[in-house]
Parts: sequence; structure tokens; C-alpha cells
Amino acid sequence: MILTFFSSLCFIASQFYDIDTPISPLISASAMNSGPGLFSNFGKKTKDLLMRDYPSDQKISVSTTSVTGVTLTSTATNKGGESTGDVGAMYKHKSTLINVKFDAQSNITMTLTLKDIAPSTNTTASFKLNNYKSSKIATTLTSTDIFFPSTKAIASLELPDFRSGKLDVHYFHHHATLTSTVALNHSPTINISATIGTPIFAMGAKVGYETPSCKFTDFTVGIRVNIPDSTASIVLSDKGDTIRASCIHHFDRFKKSAVAGEFSRRLKTKKTRFTIGGCYAVDGQTMVKAKLTNHGKLSVLLKHEIIPKSFVTLSSELDTQALHKIPRFGLALVLKH
Repeated sequence: MILTFFSSLCFIASQFYDIDTPISPLISASAMNSGPGLFSNFGKKTKDLLMRDYPSDQKISVSTTSVTGVTLTSTATNKGGESTGDVGAMYKHKSTLINVKFDAQSNITMTLTLKDIAPSTNTTASFKLNNYKSSKIATTLTSTDIFFPSTKAIASLELPDFRSGKLDVHYFHHHATLTSTVALNHSPTINISATIGTPIFAMGAKVGYETPSCKFTDFTVGIRVNIPDSTASIVLSDKGDTIRASCIHHFDRFKKSAVAGEFSRRLKTKKTRFTIGGCYAVDGQTMVKAKLTNHGKLSVLLKHEIIPKSFVTLSSELDTQALHKIPRFGLALVLKH
């Protein structure tokens, strides 16, 4: 089954991409500029369709924006029988964004974002106050095209725990991308991933290296094929122990109705998992989704736009192998004015 899927991928790729010939005219100029994408995005479209927007708890969020530009948001959540809530305020003025949030546990979180304080640089600082001993300050500095063209660098640091800091560097090219993550401590862990190809066909790999033990902690390789209506990928991870294949196909040009499937198998334990699902746009305001796993978990979802930017989402999960159990229900209500 895996070999058949892999052969199909290679056949589709051969129709659109040939290394020995110029790039196919099917690729537009904008697609060329986007490049092959990040390796972490292999299979992301499939996973988003199968996992996103399925609430397993109850959540209500209400937000309103005043004429002065202040946005007030109130959120209440019931998860596992425990109720929590928070109230937040956000103010945006030119290149400055201030966000303050108070939650039910008496925590106060303030985030300050400054854009273009230096050319192509964004700075974000967040402060969380619970009590004096547990207060934390987190800062993030994002710079674009400062060191090299088409390069994005993200440095994050949390005080007083300096060991949680890290540096992310992303390099984008028409036919390649390179990302690296280095922990900012005395014994850092280094993760590097690279992708080569085009927006239609790409190959990638990821390596994790632990400097204290001088050992490779992760090695992952994969390929991805992306055509106008379909995207498929195969990823071999966990140092070759796990293989994951995923595919998604859209039925309309607006990509609101689709079917997707994900298959994974651990070679050592011979355990197999798969999930199939789909979504269908009933109209411009209503979306229906459903998925089924190999464990017999059937989930359905209904998402409806009540008014512009305001949604209600209803979901239910049924264990078809244990029909005596009560199905789980989820509710999410987002109101914006």
C-alpha cells in the first residue's frame, strides 16, 4: 500500500516537474516566489482539515471594538468540568500594539508589540504577573532581511529563566528553504531542516542534534506533491521508525469542500493508525465536517457564521466500538462586533 502511494506521488510529480528541464509554464510567477515551503508544513493541510475546529469542550467568546480602537474580549470556557474565564483589552496605534489580559486565576498578562523600531524589525515583550516569585518576562525579537536577503531571524528569551531562550533562523529561496533552531544555553539542542524543489514538488529533511551527548535525536525525510486541487506527502520520521502518508483533494476552486486522509505506521511495533475525513460547504455561511479514525471514533462538526466574523460551532464525538458510552459534545461561540 505504501509503495503504491509512493509510486503515485512520483508519477504525479513527473507530470509537473522535471529536474533536467526548465520549470513548467504551469507554475506562475507568484508560485515561484513562494518557493517549496517549509519542511514543517509537509502534510499540514491534511492535518488542519482533520484536526482543526473540533471543540471537545464549551467555549464562549465575546469581543467588541470601540471607535477609539480599543478591543474588549471576554472568554468563558468549561473544560473537563472545570470553568475558567478571562477578560482582555487590546489597543493598536500605528506600529504599537498593547494587549492586557486578566484570567480567573488572578493572573495578569501584558504584551507589548513594537514594529519597525529598526528597519524590518518587530519586537514583542510580554509580562505575566501572578505573584512576585512566579513573575516572568518574555521577549521576542523578529528581524527580516537584516543579515542576508530573504532571511528571517527570531530570537526569544524568558526572564529570569535564561535557559528557555532560543534562536530561530529561516532562509527562503525560489527553490530551497532552510530553517535552524538553537537553544540559547550552555548545552544547546540544534534542529535543522531543509527543503528543495518548487511549489509543485519538494523534498525535505530534518535533523536534531544534542550537543551534551553528541547524539542525533531526530532524523526525518519526506517528499510533497502539490497540484491545484490536491496535495500529498510521505514523511519518514523517528529515525526511520515511523512512516506517515497524507493526502487532501479539493472539489471546488474556492477549496471549501474537500476530502482528506492520513495514514501512519510504526515499523518496530507494527502499529497502524489512520484518519479519514472531509468538509463540505453547504453555503457561504455554513460548513459541515466529519472524520473517522481506525479506533472507531466518529466526529462530526457544524460551523455557521451567524453574522460577519461571528461563528457558532457544534461538534460531537461517538465511539462506534462502545455505543453504550455517552457521546462527547462541544460548543464554541465567537461573537464580534
